[in-house]
Amino acid sequence: MPDHLPFPDLSAIIKAYDVRGVVGEQVDAALVAAIGAALARLLKAEDGPAAVVVGYDMRDSSPGLAAAFAEGVTGQGLDVVDIGLASTDMLYFAAGTLDLPGAMFTASHNPARYNGIKLCRAGATPIGQDTGLVTIREAVEQGVPGGPGGGSVRTEQMLADYAAYLRTLVDLRGIRPLKVVVDAGNGMGGFTVPEVLGGLPLHVVPLFFELDGTFPNHEANPLDPANLVDLQKAVVAEGADLGLAFDGDADRCFVVDERGEPVSPSAITGLVAVRELAKAPGSPIIHNLITSKAVAEVVREHGGEPVRTRVGHSFIKQTMADTGAVFGGEHSAHYYFRDFWKADSGMLAALHVLAALGEQPGPLSGLMAEFERYSASGEVNSTVADQAGRVAAIKEIYGPRDGVELDELDGLTVFLPDGSWFNLRASNTEPLLRLNVEAADPAAVAALRDEVLAVVRA
Repeated sequence: MPDHLPFPDLSAIIKAYDVRGVVGEQVDAALVAAIGAALARLLKAEDGPAAVVVGYDMRDSSPGLAAAFAEGVTGQGLDVVDIGLASTDMLYFAAGTLDLPGAMFTASHNPARYNGIKLCRAGATPIGQDTGLVTIREAVEQGVPGGPGGGSVRTEQMLADYAAYLRTLVDLRGIRPLKVVVDAGNGMGGFTVPEVLGGLPLHVVPLFFELDGTFPNHEANPLDPANLVDLQKAVVAEGADLGLAFDGDADRCFVVDERGEPVSPSAITGLVAVRELAKAPGSPIIHNLITSKAVAEVVREHGGEPVRTRVGHSFIKQTMADTGAVFGGEHSAHYYFRDFWKADSGMLAALHVLAALGEQPGPLSGLMAEFERYSASGEVNSTVADQAGRVAAIKEIYGPRDGVELDELDGLTVFLPDGSWFNLRASNTEPLLRLNVEAADPAAVAALRDEVLAVVRA
């Protein structure tokens, strides 16, 4: 008789690279306990480590779900190392330093009613649909057999060690003093930023550092420009050198310059790539297919090898492992570091930006000018009934045109003869089509964006 009863089709919840859904409707204690048991059985079948490290964010549902997951793991005879409140990159740090598989309970930037799990193997190696998530989903759908029990739970504090490790990777002690506004969005940045940035030559102005999974001030999703407004205003009002905004689980970092203007994550990717190439000349640099084409240009100009990949952390991390890349960046502001177990860390990217700015006398806007070469739409989302049909319609319209190149590495990317391009892809986590456009100037971006959206939203 199964220890955890079968659950019907979970494909809407167990996605390409994580588990995510509405708490109480799609995600509950019984489901996550079954996922914990299925993970434990998968690890035992692979003769993997005998323990799993578990962390969770500040959402009201997170501690209870993490505890249920731990019961599923220990019921199969594996131990659990509970690190408590954590950012996602802190969980990756724990999985790396302890050499254990890990589970992070978070729904990242999603609204308060959501929660989920990001899973990794020992050393923070990702578990995605091609590397174990499908096996876990199928086991849960079929019903997970009971285990021998006997696993234990121990707690371990990782925050201080996490902060100390990051500061060995980027040394800020010699920079000029900087004033930085940090918007934690009531997410996990409010937990990690004081420890990481404390004692450095920085005057930190905190916004919304109180941990609150109801997000009373604004959603912890800096990719939406509306959620950057408070930070932009504060940077200007404070006369700060820059602003930093973290998402709910603080694995992504967005940057605002001294004028209150957002800095493109593609530009940050270029900046960090140059710094990492200085340490590892000639190395591959990963960029996903919706980053600016300026990223590949900058990487080549500094002697690196640009490698284009799909969107999503499990794909980026696998490509980093395959190529030995020193760094990888996504336009969604995920930044991946070989020195951080190939995992993503918004905090580490923030340290690189602070170091680059503090090592020279000019403003951030001047520093970033080299990396901001084109205009972009940002991500434009459309809710449509037939995602595949709308993509096919775009392909049919643009494919026959002279000089147009089509690419289907991830969704549909259309390269136009004038150097502009756009990508249209279905979200892995939400029922949306996502459009990204890049062209020479804002007017060209707007024209191409509107032309594509007229078809997508027809």
